[in-house]
Amino acid sequence: MRRLRGESKWTLRGVTSNERYVSRIEHETLVGEQEPLGRARSTRAALIPITKSEVWWELSQDERRRIFEESSHHVATGLEYLPAIARRLHHGRDLGEPFDFLTWFEFAPEHVSAFEELVRRLRETEEWHYIEREIDIRLFREPAEEPGRQS
Repeated sequence: MRRLRGESKWTLRGVTSNERYVSRIEHETLVGEQEPLGRARSTRAALIPITKSEVWWELSQDERRRIFEESSHHVATGLEYLPAIARRLHHGRDLGEPFDFLTWFEFAPEHVSAFEELVRRLRETEEWHYIEREIDIRLFREPAEEPGRQS
């Protein structure tokens, strides 16, 4: 385990892993549409750690898939906001972490309202009834200075 400097109160750990609830076609569409993280114009970000209920985890894989996509349209909804909103999912449950998922989003300032709409729509779905804990952390950074531009 890597030691953190200072008096940290939180440590969030997760790993990127296989996509558990997407079909091959959905995966290929996501890969084809999503732009990479770290884009210069994406100076806004959100980290949303979530924990799903034990009831969720007691469902079979096909029951979770039905809720995730067939009922809640999680992937289809997310696709509507690509490429403006880039995201990466990290899994923490298999590591014994308090959050099952850590979702990182990046977007440009002009896409803030689109991000708010995306999150609102996902929170209105059947899938969201299984969310036991959520923390919504918003961040921003100063834009990188453009080459040849003086401050």
